[in-house]
Amino acid sequence: MNKVLVAALIAGGALLVFAFLAAGILTLIAGGSSLAGGNVALITISGTIVTEDSFDIFPSEVTVSEDIVEFIDKAEKDPLIRAILFEINSPGGSAVASQEIGNAIKKSKKLTVAVIRDVGASGGYWVASATDYIIANPMSITGSIGVISSYLDFSGFLTEHNVTYQRLVSGPYKDIGSPLRKLSPEEVRLLQRKLDMIHGYFVDEVAKNRNLPKDSVETLATGIFYLGSEAKELGLVDELGDRQAGLDYIRKTQKIEPVLVEYEAKKGLFELLNRVGSQAALRVGTGIGNVFFSSQQLPITAR
Repeated sequence: MNKVLVAALIAGGALLVFAFLAAGILTLIAGGSSLAGGNVALITISGTIVTEDSFDIFPSEVTVSEDIVEFIDKAEKDPLIRAILFEINSPGGSAVASQEIGNAIKKSKKLTVAVIRDVGASGGYWVASATDYIIANPMSITGSIGVISSYLDFSGFLTEHNVTYQRLVSGPYKDIGSPLRKLSPEEVRLLQRKLDMIHGYFVDEVAKNRNLPKDSVETLATGIFYLGSEAKELGLVDELGDRQAGLDYIRKTQKIEPVLVEYEAKKGLFELLNRVGSQAALRVGTGIGNVFFSSQQLPITAR
């Protein structure tokens, strides 16, 4: 009986490995392809928007700007593709990554449509604003036009435990943002000035992309989020609805029967195994990880 059980377990394990190998091979072959004869490229932007993916003990969903730019380029070169549908569910992320995707969208000569599902905030909205037409769920979190950069301050903890931070720098601002000391008033002003510059660029982009007066966007750009229904009234989105509404808009404007082809990032076998395993992993707030950034690396995000 034990031998039978062992044989069954071995056979089951072999089938599981084969399934992962097959999935990895199919993904590598089919990633970003329109071999199915689709005429509308579906590109998903989900999770935090970053410039590059990295190994994480507690993996979380991310969108890598390089992948999205590549998909847009493929769709642009594919004669079968008539429109690109971006399905967005992102709270934002890197200002640079959001800008890279937005610029690629604006360069596209094909119809681009964004559908905001649960969240299209900050960097997620930056990306959406670059498209020709935005559709949002009435209850979605939309907008939140603003920039954030933060760090943890452990200076009080060190003082309380009689620990001294020995400061050795080659420039007066080299360790700006170190969690081991407080920011000086001058450093606060310097950092705020940088954030205001990025915020101004964000506002300019939204105003141009949405054809709205800059002063109107500045009034809205307090960092507050809007429900999709509110965003529609404020001119931040064009229509309320879901993916089907996006397909209806493409059908009406392009005079075609939309057939979706999904563009997906190529994943190797290791990453597939890692992603599956991560579904059961505990997740922690990304803010905790900021403690381990070097002193000159304050993450600036469009959130």
